[in-house]
Amino acid sequence: MSENLLLVDIGNTCIKLVFSRPDALEASYTLPTRAQHTPDSLGLALLQLLALRKLNVEDIAACAVCSVVPDVYSLFRDACRKYLGISPLTFPGDFELDMVNGYDQPQEVGADRLLAAYAARQLFPEPASLISVDFGTATTFDCVSGRTYLGGLICPGLLSSRNALAANTAKLPRISLDVTENSAIIGRNTATSMNHGFLFGFSAMTEGLCERLKAQLPGPVFVVGTGGIAQDLSGICRAFDAIRPDLIPEGLRLVWNERQARKLS
Repeated sequence: MSENLLLVDIGNTCIKLVFSRPDALEASYTLPTRAQHTPDSLGLALLQLLALRKLNVEDIAACAVCSVVPDVYSLFRDACRKYLGISPLTFPGDFELDMVNGYDQPQEVGADRLLAAYAARQLFPEPASLISVDFGTATTFDCVSGRTYLGGLICPGLLSSRNALAANTAKLPRISLDVTENSAIIGRNTATSMNHGFLFGFSAMTEGLCERLKAQLPGPVFVVGTGGIAQDLSGICRAFDAIRPDLIPEGLRLVWNERQARKLS
């Protein structure tokens, strides 16, 4: 039987599709999250990606999804059923999680936040506490002590903040977020002022909030960065102990493996 897995992270901005084996992620692709999707548009995209990977429909053993966009998840589920002949498993509902959810209202925690924190703990089991920092549509800080998810912080996202500023100001340009210097400089033009303001501003926010959260956690505390911009920020932000750009797909791979192990035991 095939061991190819399709791991899917449906976020507010992007749908990340990752082909994986049980022991490692293999290839990642990104689609925009948008209301105009249909089951057919998503299904045809899946078939194109399978062809690109030189895989057949029957080569996909299972699909696991973490979604924070219920309407888009419903479309994706229907696409999987129609085009792949499988029903996706969803996190956390279809998986047992070896972690205590210590949120006051556990059902309020975003599936992506919980899975990133869980994946960080599984990948880095030794530190007493962990903070996973996810640079997505929002920037989230999620804290784990031992095997307990404690909660965290939700802050504006770097990319969404940049887009909002460009959309709501008449004269400010839409800038790139390329990291070209190791320290902030005094901007002598608008593009540099904005580029360094965003990059070093969010870097300083990350450093400062991680220090404040560490003061509330048993040490040592290990900080894991994830999300599209995390790798770029790692060169200028002193907060991170590790960068795992695909922490959520990694989490889906890990919970899938644990689910399979329970079925065999």
